[in-house]
Amino acid sequence: MKKALLIIGGLFLALLIAVGIYAWYLYDSVADTAENINEGNDRQSNLREADVDMDASEPISILLMGVDARNGSTSGRTDTMIVATVNPETESTKMVSIPRDTYTEMIGRGDEGKDKITHANAFGGADMAMNTVENFLNVPIDYYATINFEGFEDMVDAVGGITVNNTFAFSDNGYDFPEGEIEMDGEKALTYVRMRKEDPRGDLGRNERQRQVLEAIANKGQSVTSITRIGDYLDVVEENVRTNMTFDDMKDLRSNYFSARNDIENISFENGQDRTIDGIYYMEQDPAEVQEISNTLREHLELENGEEAPAE
Repeated sequence: MKKALLIIGGLFLALLIAVGIYAWYLYDSVADTAENINEGNDRQSNLREADVDMDASEPISILLMGVDARNGSTSGRTDTMIVATVNPETESTKMVSIPRDTYTEMIGRGDEGKDKITHANAFGGADMAMNTVENFLNVPIDYYATINFEGFEDMVDAVGGITVNNTFAFSDNGYDFPEGEIEMDGEKALTYVRMRKEDPRGDLGRNERQRQVLEAIANKGQSVTSITRIGDYLDVVEENVRTNMTFDDMKDLRSNYFSARNDIENISFENGQDRTIDGIYYMEQDPAEVQEISNTLREHLELENGEEAPAE
């Protein structure tokens, strides 16, 4: 009996050690990855009186950018720009997709004037992108996260693929996308989010698919438990994602803001007008709609509605 107890005790101790090693591996790996993808850019928005305090669960905003680049680069035009405001008190998130051809002032580019908002990151990196979006929406941007196309593909594969509900059938780049629930690997998912010529809603439809896939990746990522898959996931993040969030910010985001993912409202620009300048196509957004969206986001961030957003 004593020998049996010693054996059981030894197995239990071995299990505790294994669990401890696993937990430490995860913590240490995530901490290293967080440090390596952080670009600094610690900033206080001019539209805030003080820095936001994630530890105190204050509402925050995050600019999510998908960049037209590969090979680990996050420089280039943004194919995707989504402003997410997260309010832990109301346990809700609002996500606004900004069409890539939106004609707006490039903040920080001297006297160059207006251009497509997709070019802001290419001209001046994340700083110019954040400042330009702030000016366009009159909403503070606290954090950003940028991923390139290669990272997007690899991230979908790292979580084991995703499932989405496609609203209409189409084919593109050699792939068929029937209406209804479809499963996709990384390459197919990238085709799914980039297609717009076959979409009757153009950029608006593509923006909706982008948000849909981002939510699917986030939901699938929560269920990743294999230590091998977690390692693959962190490798993809380290190679292809850049942000101004610190490891402590990420921990606060996970512990204080996680419930806000259960109530996500997607907001789109619906009233943009086509415009051609010197033979180049742009989309000019309706100032009244810009103001309405600005007010919605500011209210969600628990800020007073400011002056009318800059006319575009």
